[in-house]
Amino acid sequence: MSPAKNVVQAVDEVDVALVGAGIMSATLGAMLRELEPSWTQMVFERLDAPAEESSSPWNNAGTGHSALCELNYTPEKNGRIDASKAMNINEKFQISRQFWSHQLNNGILTDPREFINQVPHMSFAQGEIQVDYLRRRYELLSQNHMFPEMQFSADDSVFAEKLPLMAQGRDFNSQKVAISWTDVGTDVNFGALTKQFLTAAKAAGTEVRYGQEVYDLKRDGGVWKIYSKNRHTGDTQMTKAKFVFVGAGGYALGLLRKAGVREVAGYAGFPVSGLWLRATNPELIKQHQAKVYGKASVGAPPMSVPHLDTRVIDGEKGLLFGPYGGWTPKFLKKGSNLDLCKSIRPDNIPSYLGVAAQEFGLTKYLVQEVMKDFDDRLKSLREYVPSADPNDWETIVAGQRVQVIKPAPAPRFGSLEFGTTLINNPEGNIAGLLGASPGASIAPAVMLELLERCFGEHMIQWSEKIYEMIPSYGEKLTKNQKLFDEMWEFTQKTLKLDQD
Repeated sequence: MSPAKNVVQAVDEVDVALVGAGIMSATLGAMLRELEPSWTQMVFERLDAPAEESSSPWNNAGTGHSALCELNYTPEKNGRIDASKAMNINEKFQISRQFWSHQLNNGILTDPREFINQVPHMSFAQGEIQVDYLRRRYELLSQNHMFPEMQFSADDSVFAEKLPLMAQGRDFNSQKVAISWTDVGTDVNFGALTKQFLTAAKAAGTEVRYGQEVYDLKRDGGVWKIYSKNRHTGDTQMTKAKFVFVGAGGYALGLLRKAGVREVAGYAGFPVSGLWLRATNPELIKQHQAKVYGKASVGAPPMSVPHLDTRVIDGEKGLLFGPYGGWTPKFLKKGSNLDLCKSIRPDNIPSYLGVAAQEFGLTKYLVQEVMKDFDDRLKSLREYVPSADPNDWETIVAGQRVQVIKPAPAPRFGSLEFGTTLINNPEGNIAGLLGASPGASIAPAVMLELLERCFGEHMIQWSEKIYEMIPSYGEKLTKNQKLFDEMWEFTQKTLKLDQD
C-alpha cells in the first residue's frame, strides 16, 4: 500500500519534527528553541505518554554516566589500564550538567530534585586479581581532576561501614574484597527530566502528538513528508518538515532506512532485553545508599554489568540489582515480535553473519541468562548481598536496547558497537540516533555534535547562545583544571547537589 492512501487531507508544516518523546528529542528540541525560537516544532510519540521506553526511570539504571564507577569504561590492555574512554564519557557528562544548569537558570527546567540527586558511585572488586586491578584504577583516576574525591579501601571494616547491606552475612576470610568510591556521583531520573523539558516545550508552542506512530518518511524536494498513524483510531496523516530528528530508540534504524538515508546501509541491530530484581522491603532499601558496579561476566555486553543500585524516583528511594540479560526479537519494550525479522535486508546480512561468527561469547551469555529462573538470579544477587531473602525482592522487566552492528570490511563484515551512534544525511536535513549506553547521560553532547553536522551554516550565528548553554564549549575540561573546577562549582550549586 502506498503511504499516501487513506491519509487525512489536512497537512501540517513545521520547521523541525522530532520522532519520539524521549530524552534525546526533548534535549534537541530545547536547544533549538533557544537557538531559533521562531522555528516551529512538532513531536510524534507512538505511546500515550512521554519517556515510556528507554527514558523511563525503571527501564534504566539512572546512573549519571561519568565513568566514576563503571569498570567497563576502564579496560585493562596489555597490563595497563586504559582510561581514555572514561575521560571522554566524563567530559561529555560535564556538558550535560552545564546544559541542565543553564536550563534551570532560564526556567525551562523547574526542579532539579525531581531529576538529579547526589548518590555515591562505588566500584566493587572480588578476589585478588580484581582487587589489584581496582587499586591500580584508583591510583590512575584519583590523580586526575575529572574524578574528584576518589577513595579506595581493601579494609573489611571500611567496607562494612560504607556498605552495611553488602557486608551482612559476608565471609571476609574466604574472599578478599575492595571498594573504590566517590560521594559526588549522581542518580538521574531521565523520565522526569524529559517531562520537564516537554512541559516547557508545549508552553512555548510545540505540539506533542501522542499515540501517533510514524511509519514512513519520504523526501519531497527540500522538505520531508512524515506519515503517521493514530494507534487508537487508525487515522493517518501527513506532515511536512524541513528537518527531521529520529529519536525513536530501536525503531530509528528502520525509519532512517525508509527515508532512504544511505549512511545506514549495512547497519543492523541486535536486540538485548533485561530484567531487574527490585527490593520491596523499605527497611532493606534504607540500608543501602550507593550505586555499586562490579565486573561483567565474560561475554556479557556492557549494559549487563552487574550493579546494586540506589534510585531516587518521584522523591522515593528504591533499590535495584541487575540487569540480567535477556532476549526478545522486539526493538522496543512495547514493540512487535516481528521487529528483528523486518530489520533484515540484503545489505546488512553480512553484518549479522560477521557478528554471529565473532560474538560467540555474547550468544552463550544470552542463552545462559534466558535460562535463569528466580533462584538463579537470587544466586547472582547474593554475590553482592549475601543475606538476600527472596521475599524481599521482585522481578521487573528493564528497558529494551538495540545494540548497533556496524558494517566492516572483510573478514569481519560487521562489528558490534556498544556506544551511541549519530547518523545524518549529507544535506543535514535528517538525523537519527542508534545504540545504547551511555546514551541519555550524554544527550546534550550528542546534540551539540548534531548541530555541528546538520546546522553548520548557523554555528557562527549561534555561537554566543551556545556558550551560554555550554560555557566550556570548544574547551577540553580534561586539559583545563581551572575551568573544570569553575564548572563543577557552578553545576553543583545550580543542580542543588551541594545540599545533599
